[in-house]
Amino acid sequence: MNTKQTARLMLLAISILFGFGLVGQAAAADINKLFKECADCHGKDGASTDKDVPIIGGLSSAYIVQTMGMYKQKKRPCPETKYREGAKKGKKTDMCEEAKELSDNDIKQLADFLAGKKFVRAQQTVDMALAKAGAKIHEHKCEKCHSNSGSEPADDSGILAGQWMPYLAETLKDYKDGKRPMDKKMKPKIDPLNPTDLDALVNYYGSFK
Repeated sequence: MNTKQTARLMLLAISILFGFGLVGQAAAADINKLFKECADCHGKDGASTDKDVPIIGGLSSAYIVQTMGMYKQKKRPCPETKYREGAKKGKKTDMCEEAKELSDNDIKQLADFLAGKKFVRAQQTVDMALAKAGAKIHEHKCEKCHSNSGSEPADDSGILAGQWMPYLAETLKDYKDGKRPMDKKMKPKIDPLNPTDLDALVNYYGSFK
């Protein structure tokens, strides 16, 4: 191979690498733009600082895709809320409306992006007596599907340990009231629980820092 051929090959290799770099930068810019409106409520990297807005950074991609699909089909409650930050701050919205605006590809991109983030546990005050009771309830009724005290993204069941307590309380209430569909295996676990049991579970999950 002569000098000119070597130079051409080197130039081609540099061009390919540079091209891949531009594609990577463009993809990063696209996902950041796509996530911007989510961040206006769920916070930077999905680490919500609002007690009624769930922390979503660090959840599994499969769980997020499934959840957004349920919102698109209005199979989950979509209570009215408001944008917390950004250009739409104060404007009313709900998760069904947000999901409706996203394509399946958008949702998959967002899910993969969030799955790559760290789940930042909420710092909150708990009743330790209730938390202790909640630990026993979790071990008996919840651990099989929400392993390691509900902290494993790989379960594809969300993350409970360190999630905001007001959000968890509302979620459990929706299950009990039949407003949110649940897995057949979950129903016989939830149905016998009374309000004190549910409060104990909420305090248990809230105790993880």
